[in-house]
Amino acid sequence: MTSLPRTACRIALPILVLLSGCEVGPDFHRPDTPQQAGYTKEPLQPGTVATAVPGGEAQRFVPGGDLSGAWWTLFRSRPLNDLIDQALRANPDLQAAQAALREANETLYAGQGALFPTLGVNAEVNRQRLSGAEFGQPSRSATFTLNTAALNVSYAPDVFGGVRRQVESLSAQVEYQRFELEAAYLTLTSNLVVAAVNEASLRGQIEATRDIIRLETDQLRLVQRQLSLGGAARSDVLTQQATLTATEATLPALEKQLAQTRNQLTALLGRFPNQAPADRFELASLQLPTELPLSLPSQLVEQRPDTRAAEATLHAASANIGVAIANQLPQFSITGQYGTAALGFTDMFTPATAAWSIAGGITQTLFDAGTLLHKKRAAVAAFDQAAAQYRSTVIKAFQNVADALRALQADAESLRAQAEAEQTAAASLSLARDQFRFGAITYLTLDNAERTYQQAHINLVQAQASRYADTAALFQALGGGWWHRTDVAPDAIGQPDRFGISLSATQH
Repeated sequence: MTSLPRTACRIALPILVLLSGCEVGPDFHRPDTPQQAGYTKEPLQPGTVATAVPGGEAQRFVPGGDLSGAWWTLFRSRPLNDLIDQALRANPDLQAAQAALREANETLYAGQGALFPTLGVNAEVNRQRLSGAEFGQPSRSATFTLNTAALNVSYAPDVFGGVRRQVESLSAQVEYQRFELEAAYLTLTSNLVVAAVNEASLRGQIEATRDIIRLETDQLRLVQRQLSLGGAARSDVLTQQATLTATEATLPALEKQLAQTRNQLTALLGRFPNQAPADRFELASLQLPTELPLSLPSQLVEQRPDTRAAEATLHAASANIGVAIANQLPQFSITGQYGTAALGFTDMFTPATAAWSIAGGITQTLFDAGTLLHKKRAAVAAFDQAAAQYRSTVIKAFQNVADALRALQADAESLRAQAEAEQTAAASLSLARDQFRFGAITYLTLDNAERTYQQAHINLVQAQASRYADTAALFQALGGGWWHRTDVAPDAIGQPDRFGISLSATQH
């Protein structure tokens, strides 16, 4: 009798292999790369104009150039490099992204287990006393011990590939988390560079404001002296005092912004506000990258973490259609048990006490008020939604690059104009001060010259900082060079079982 389970297995296993070869639902194919997409309607200018001021170097675009994985090192700032290294080790958002990827991998490995039979074992010792009254013989009773042990096997053949489609969906979700991790790296490094540039800009604006305050303080003394000599009116002194006070009033706002920027930078490092780094950033400590690699439009979709994540979402939605279709079809199951039951432990595992069973089943939903049908339709709608979101993500990716390219060209032109305006305003103010000292002009003319120079000086610092920030924005828009780094921590891959299926096996 013990040969029957083996015979049944020999017959059933080949049948199961044949039954498990079908996968319903659409096979996923990666969306085609946009063929007519480009960054600009007109031919792209090869570079930007140059200006003879710090941060005014000409920048040249290199079409088809490859972006470094450590693109922030192009700013040639060791403090910035050290800061980013610290953030990559301690930022909690990155740690959360690594854990999310690890969770997705382990969920995939768990889902793969449904492709295999489940094997279990149970053993029981049961001491019983039976009363003869239950059988109409009250004078008889029996006390005995029943020992049982059994091996249980259950298997749901994946006849229509519903489980494999579910595993495929889980694999796509792993890809999604993989590129969410890359997006977290890109966001962190970009935010750190921009925060450093903002700090440098604010320090420059604060220093410029203090220079202007010193200049206006000297001018106030001059007007007061002119008043004492009868060469100026009391109203001129009051106007100059008001101008100085207004300039001083702008300083606290700048200092507040600087403090908030430092707090942001400290938080990106994974630290509390009282643990701010000692490094200070100034525009003079940063070098403007002059060679700007520009990925080909056909490469951009491959390089952007957000487009790759959107593609993974589309893949998961495609696989879920197959899951929904498989759920509408018959569901198969096979169960088996082989064990022993004996009154004495020493009698267990003898041929006389062997017991076994094997059963196969099939279920088909005949009526569910349209539940499974609507679930399939919902899966199709989810795929359509993911496809539209993917196209939207691709369009935004090209928009980001186009915006960054236009900003860099505009920044260079703006810096040239601001530098000329600042030089002109400085010369005009110097001349106005000399003329006022000798009574050749009114105080109103001098006051206008001061205000013009003040605004031009601040605008120049802001224009210098914009070139650094928008250069970082271009590197971010191009994907950040993650393909040249290994950002996934080894433990984020998880621990696949020895029976786990290669991720590539679930890709189409």
